[in-house]
Amino acid sequence: MTTEPTTDRGFTMTRVLSAPRAAVWAAWTEPEKLRWFAGVEPGVDFEPSVDLRVGGAWRVHLYQPDGVDYVTGGIYQEIVPGERLVFAWGAVGGWPELDPSQVDEVPVVTIELADRADGTVMTTSFGFADTMPDTDVAKWFDLGIRPGWNDTIDRLAPALG
Repeated sequence: MTTEPTTDRGFTMTRVLSAPRAAVWAAWTEPEKLRWFAGVEPGVDFEPSVDLRVGGAWRVHLYQPDGVDYVTGGIYQEIVPGERLVFAWGAVGGWPELDPSQVDEVPVVTIELADRADGTVMTTSFGFADTMPDTDVAKWFDLGIRPGWNDTIDRLAPALG
């Protein structure tokens, strides 16, 4: 794993995963394989949903170790099958609250996948629209989004194994 320095507007994390790119793509885009994101064992009563099209949404019920749970997900802004996903992070009625007509008001996540001899390189970039005020960006960092996303992404490798 590598993590590049946080800028005042985002951060990037890179993981080398011992799985083919198709398996990593499926873990992000197939509802039955997206459960890893929620951090729960099979059998917990929820089903992720995925509408894999630009403007479509994905949703999971996220469970945190401290007992807090909520719906999260994203609205797809760009899809390049097997290579790249870009989504506004959040969920209608979830956290962060996401209004589909106001996607510049929430963080944007970009997932890029590349082949490597021993698996897949996954680069996750987390940023904010240029229109978001710096004070709002600072509030997001104060909430702990970087360690939270780091913990979430760390759940992917064991789910691929």
